[in-house]
Amino acid sequence: MGVTVCRWSLRRSWCIAAALCVSGGLTFGVGQSAATTADYSRADATSAGTEIARVEGVGPPPRYADSNGLLGHDVSGHQGTVDWGAAWGNGGRFVYVKATEGTGYTNPSFGQQYDGAYDVGMVRGAYHFARFDVSSGAAQADYFLAHGGGWSDDGRTLPGAIDAEYNPYGDACYGMTPQAISQWLADFSNTYRARTGRLPAIYTSTSWWTKCTGNNAGFGANPLWLARYNTEIGVLPAGWKRQTIWQYADSGALPGDQNLFAGTQSGVLAFATDR
Repeated sequence: MGVTVCRWSLRRSWCIAAALCVSGGLTFGVGQSAATTADYSRADATSAGTEIARVEGVGPPPRYADSNGLLGHDVSGHQGTVDWGAAWGNGGRFVYVKATEGTGYTNPSFGQQYDGAYDVGMVRGAYHFARFDVSSGAAQADYFLAHGGGWSDDGRTLPGAIDAEYNPYGDACYGMTPQAISQWLADFSNTYRARTGRLPAIYTSTSWWTKCTGNNAGFGANPLWLARYNTEIGVLPAGWKRQTIWQYADSGALPGDQNLFAGTQSGVLAFATDR
């Protein structure tokens, strides 16, 4: 399969990769019944870190004034319509927006959130909440790409991210072995890269990664977006020497969760362009 890199003719368009459009529930490898009967009742309220905060707890955040990083945030359907002018005025310079979950949920506020961030000057990207027990990693990557999760070489679009965290509906690791979780993530990552030319960022916590992947060290090439709600980032998961983004608090001056990019404005622009 050739690489598809979306190039926008209109800056407000989503990258949908129509040349490889897929139909139906995209339920490869897990089975149609799993996808069609999946529970999405919490999907609007579930965002990057919702379950991490619930399971691991929330400590005092670092003082942004003392940090060496660029302030950003992430939002989901839970935030609804975002006041992007206010977010920019409060220092937000990049954002990740939840686009999809599993193969049966799309964020109803995605358009306003994704386009609105762009309009005020933010660098923005989309993320997908992984439902490991619903359908395969490849199927969910395709679903994500079909609903706003693509990457565009426009200088303002971050690579897509996969949110790998505790199951909101049951067993923390979705009833799967570390080997199966790791293979699922590899399938998602490989599919996303084949279609966009970029490796997706991986959002996770060290505790979940250790528990559910066996602390797999094989994903170090993927940018790391690490959740830890405390004054220090702590130990990184195996395979990574540094984080790209630190989600350090579940609330703050910006809508949604608070994040620090490990660098400056020029650094986040370079991350967007893969340079």
